[in-house]
This record gives sequence, structure tokens and C-alpha cells, in this order.
Amino acid sequence: QVQLVESGGGLVQPGGSVRLSCTASGFTLDYYAIGWFRQAPGKEREGVLCIDRSGGSDYYVYSVKGRFTGSRDNAKNTVYLQMNSLKPEDTAVYFCAANDYCSRYGHEYPDDYWGQGTQVTVSS
Repeated sequence: QVQLVESGGGLVQPGGSVRLSCTASGFTLDYYAIGWFRQAPGKEREGVLCIDRSGGSDYYVYSVKGRFTGSRDNAKNTVYLQMNSLKPEDTAVYFCAANDYCSRYGHEYPDDYWGQGTQVTVSS
């Protein structure tokens, strides 16, 4: 059974950091690009960045460049989203999704290859 599980979210103060993990089971992440998406209350889901198969990242939200970093550990079948200098506007549910290629559009990722999401709340 294909599954992606995010973890690491929580409440963090403005300016703080958090690292999200996305661990796969039932398939090998090596062969997939992994997109990180987020959905804030009352807003549409947006692509944040995508980690390609070689470990490079495509950024889709200008405001996170320089603050967020994507990485992967294929030995652990896990990808990460390191988020630094967090701002209240980063508050959202964060999702990871797997696809054959990087895309900022969530509808291009197969339905079965999404995690359930993890809440990140940035507040003092």
C-alpha cells in the first residue's frame, strides 16, 4: 500500500524554525520528485517547492526562497522541508506529494501519492 506520512509540524514562534519530514512506504522515493504544498485557512492549496530526483529544488513561492530548503535522504525513504525565519503567513497545513516530475500544480500529482498533511502554526 502506497503511503506518505508527514510529521514535524506544530506551533512555532515567529522567526523560529521547524523541519517537516515526509516518509514513504509501499514505494521507493528514489524514483520520484516530491512536491511540498501548503493550504492556509480560507486559501487555495499552493505549491511551495519541489525536490527533484537529484535533490535539487524548484521554488514556487518567492517569499520562501532563502528561508525554506528541501532535501532528501533516499536511504531513509524520506524527504524534508527545513523552514527557517518563519512568519505568521507561513501558517498552513503542509502536504507532501510524489510525482514523476516536479510541478507546482497539485492536480498533476496522483491522488494516491499524497500525505495527510501536518499543521504548522506560526504565532507568538
